[in-house]
Amino acid sequence: MDVSFLKPVFAASGPFATVCADVTHTTATADAELDLRVRAITARLTEQGAPEPVVEAVRSRLLEGNEGGEAGTLKGRALVVAADATVVLDQALVDAPTREVADWSAHPDLLPVLRQLPGRVPHIVVLTDRTGADITFMGGPGQAHEEETVNGDTFQIHKFPGGGWSQHRYQHNVENNWIANADDVAARIASMARRLSPVFVLVAGDVRARQILTDRASGEWADLIVSMDEGGRAAGADREPVDRRMNELVAEHEARESAQVLEQLDAAGAHGLAVRGSGPVVEALRKGQVETLVLSDEPADATLLVGRTPIELGADQRDMDALGTHGEVVPADRALLAAAAATDAGVVVAPASALPADVPVAAVLRYADATTDQ
Repeated sequence: MDVSFLKPVFAASGPFATVCADVTHTTATADAELDLRVRAITARLTEQGAPEPVVEAVRSRLLEGNEGGEAGTLKGRALVVAADATVVLDQALVDAPTREVADWSAHPDLLPVLRQLPGRVPHIVVLTDRTGADITFMGGPGQAHEEETVNGDTFQIHKFPGGGWSQHRYQHNVENNWIANADDVAARIASMARRLSPVFVLVAGDVRARQILTDRASGEWADLIVSMDEGGRAAGADREPVDRRMNELVAEHEARESAQVLEQLDAAGAHGLAVRGSGPVVEALRKGQVETLVLSDEPADATLLVGRTPIELGADQRDMDALGTHGEVVPADRALLAAAAATDAGVVVAPASALPADVPVAAVLRYADATTDQ
């Protein structure tokens, strides 16, 4: 995962309020329920010493759903608010969090956020019918979503039973209109695919429209198509089956990506391009060697020392003395994430069960040198 979108967080001044909240707003009593959840979260922040401007910034963002805003369509939301009450991160979550987070501390608690971010796999969803399509691109964190509606020719769009030579011509014209509309949709998808490099294109809607559209898929996206029978573009059509299938595909690709990185750790290790364990990873981050940082989704209670910049890392004060600075004690996962963002390293949060025993962190390297400790 590209974590460059976290740079504004690390550029801000702490302490920070980190929040992962359930903002579901779909029932008749949603206003009251959301208000109670927000009160509980802000009370926890206040108890930890968060100043009122910070607490108010959290409160106002989370309550946007009660004003009928876009937040009302969300199920989960993650916020990071800096000491000056600036909201430096505001992200939708895949779902309502299984464990809500309300943390006020010197360094933001971002691992729970990364575990639940949506759209970490860039993809396109297409709801099509014989007149056009609604096309949505969902990118990784920090990457803007795009939505586009293609409305083609609706004249002579429906076939009906009949006979005679004029009927055959009419039917032919209808089919041609369907094809022309599909060509317009296919061209828009191809343009989006060239620019944005999705990993899959989910196509839902009218069966004949899907068939015509996928027959016209070009090289940019032809091999990325996943077609489904449920869901559609018509007013009142249930979007839930499409969202469910989309989330399944995202989860499958994320799991595949994690598995590939773990395999890469083994393969790269044979050539000196991978390290495991806190000490070797810290050294590699200091030297800017890390291409991909692999963190366990169940971090240990370990700490590191951090100096004046995120890459001034050490396990103890002797390390900091060698760097010519003093260190502040920081939870290890928070320090490692900050160093990864500072050095443009990717991050993969892997299940603890997938990592070797007693190895909560590992890294694939950009290069190795004579001092690289494997």
